[in-house]
Amino acid sequence: MMLESDVVEAMRVAAQAAVDKKAFQLVGLEVTELTSFADAFLLCSAASERQVAAIVDEIVERLKAGGRRPLHVEGDGPGGWVLVDYGDVILHVFTEEKRSYYALDKLWGDARTVSPDELGLDSDGFALEQ
Repeated sequence: MMLESDVVEAMRVAAQAAVDKKAFQLVGLEVTELTSFADAFLLCSAASERQVAAIVDEIVERLKAGGRRPLHVEGDGPGGWVLVDYGDVILHVFTEEKRSYYALDKLWGDARTVSPDELGLDSDGFALEQ
């Protein structure tokens, strides 16, 4: 099953915003077939708790500019993990330590990985020119 174009676009905008704030290890997961509460996850890592907050702020601001508002935000920068729920897309921004500890990449290992190209990124995770 392929993701709806609006879901892919939201993931692309979020990925671009995250990369612009120096996020790394971006992974998109299609979870449509695995859960009823979302179609996709976007996971990314940050070097510090402060950077987690900056990445989340940038993602929320850019998606808001496109008419999307989060349904719920859980966590904060000092906690090392922020979840931003847009209904169809759930964003997870972690410090490296928290990402390693919670291992969502492995927990959702059966999910299809959304290619970097679909997210507007090159294979190294850098934003492609628009």
